[in-house]
Amino acid sequence: MIRLFVPDALVAGAPVIPTPDQARYLTGVMRLQTGAALLLFNGRDGEWRATVAEVGKRGCALRVEDQVRPQTTGPDLDLVVALVKRARLETIIEKAAELGARRVRLAITRRTNADHAKVTRLQAIAAEAAEQTGRLDVPEVVEPEKLDRMLDGWDPGRRLMFCDEGGDAAPALDALREAPAGPWAVLIGPEGGFDPAERARLREEPFVTPVTLGPRILRADTAAISALTLWQAALGDWRA
Repeated sequence: MIRLFVPDALVAGAPVIPTPDQARYLTGVMRLQTGAALLLFNGRDGEWRATVAEVGKRGCALRVEDQVRPQTTGPDLDLVVALVKRARLETIIEKAAELGARRVRLAITRRTNADHAKVTRLQAIAAEAAEQTGRLDVPEVVEPEKLDRMLDGWDPGRRLMFCDEGGDAAPALDALREAPAGPWAVLIGPEGGFDPAERARLREEPFVTPVTLGPRILRADTAAISALTLWQAALGDWRA
């Protein structure tokens, strides 16, 4: 069944007006007619069954019917990723949503080639991925921030899994097997790797767990997918 993320409060009988793009998808692509059923979620109120109440030339209107699932959230996991080329960054955002990250924080490192990103588009990609995966929330995509500043304000209660290409870190699963549960983040560097000074600082921070993702150098998108997968297998909701 079609699922849509909407910002509206979801209660029985409430009207919901889809965005123009959503309305075109529902009526122009999927050809839904009045009375057709779909699912809605907003990240707060769980998942609700809704029906198409009205179809017009300028869009459509929906009516909320009944709750299908109560609100749940996945593990408290951030993905911190250095800005990379647009296509790869969009893939990372999509896969982070599929793999259960709660938020994506964009980092500007000393070897980052870009210093900006279209966060509104990345947020839309995250929402589309959440619709497809069945999750009941959408990961937040945070505006880019310099890595040094991010580390200065880091909450020490959140462990940081640093994917280190230096070659002397423990394999990820070995390191995570002995690690505590709780809030975590995964850090993926830029295409050129971390600057030596950045790497040295990361290795010194008490909240950082350095790991290796294997003997081969991975592109940023492959590294992000691999690291999130390993974390979920070791500490996340894949164990449920």
